[in-house]
Amino acid sequence: MSGAAQNFSGNLKKAVAGIRRINLEGLRWRVFDAKGQVLGRLASQISTVIQGKDKPTYTPNRDDGDMCIVVNAKDICVTGRKLTDKFYRWHTGYVGHLKERSLKDQMAKDPTEVIRKAVLRMLPRNKLRDDRDRKLRIFPGSEHPFGDKLLEPYVMPPRQVREMRPRIRRAMIRAQKKAEQQEGGKSVSKGKKRDEQTALTT
Repeated sequence: MSGAAQNFSGNLKKAVAGIRRINLEGLRWRVFDAKGQVLGRLASQISTVIQGKDKPTYTPNRDDGDMCIVVNAKDICVTGRKLTDKFYRWHTGYVGHLKERSLKDQMAKDPTEVIRKAVLRMLPRNKLRDDRDRKLRIFPGSEHPFGDKLLEPYVMPPRQVREMRPRIRRAMIRAQKKAEQQEGGKSVSKGKKRDEQTALTT
């Protein structure tokens, strides 16, 4: 057992489970920092690396993906109202026992499972799925038991914000002009009423 594994304060048995079944020869150890990252965008990058699609030697019927270590899973971000509106559902097998849990509750219970589900649902449903799942190691904090390996931090690509579509932009400009005209018309009508009232009093 390495020194990094001995200093690891989490569940070591769960962290290294299934490592012996993976052929680690020639694989890189990629580290993903989930702090401040959007859940879906991070999961898509992990699924690409874990399948080996970032390599020129990618073949669909072989498992050539690298080891992926995800840290700071508890600091993942989501967009919109997914924190309260997204639900995970499962059935126990008993009649009427359809269970559900919101994303907010799942983050409080086990944030690593949120990233794991997002990545696994982006992988193809075939016989390589379980082997790829073993290559994914997720930790809620910044510490992990693989400090003795040759780690490579993964740099997330810059987020490309799509420009507003021309039709939406034109509609937005028209709405702004209409609002300005309405405000201007109200002020003009108020001025006319005041002039008429002063004329009547004189």
